[in-house]
Amino acid sequence: MNQDKTPMNILLADDDEDDRSFFNDAIKELKMNNNLTTFKDGEELMDYMNNPDSVIPHILFLDLNMPCKTGHDCLKEIRANPRFKDLSIAIYSTSSSEKDIEDTFIGGANVYIKKPNDFNKLKKVIKDVVNMNWQYHTSGLNKETFFFSI
Repeated sequence: MNQDKTPMNILLADDDEDDRSFFNDAIKELKMNNNLTTFKDGEELMDYMNNPDSVIPHILFLDLNMPCKTGHDCLKEIRANPRFKDLSIAIYSTSSSEKDIEDTFIGGANVYIKKPNDFNKLKKVIKDVVNMNWQYHTSGLNKETFFFSI
């Protein structure tokens, strides 16, 4: 666990208020050393990301289906910006469609998580993703490990 190091900066962009709250509660219960910042849509997220004073997060959990600007749009913009080349992006979506998985894999996301509807599964998935060996996940993209199953 990331106990004595500097806090891990985690962003969550999700238009569903209940999902944001659920995620926040899960992170609190895990007692991880982190700063969680949440955004209600892709536009709000990108305003933050494009602000030169914003802290670049360690991990971004990105919902796909959001109003204003979708997760697909955000992913494309983020991956086009060299400032975010080391940012780990976890797609966090209710969709498990092959097309979404394929598109986000090609688009440069690091891992794809289907939103769990069970609180303990959510805690497990957050813990596993935060403690993941990102070096491995960002070096050679591997389709087999991309879809993160619980």
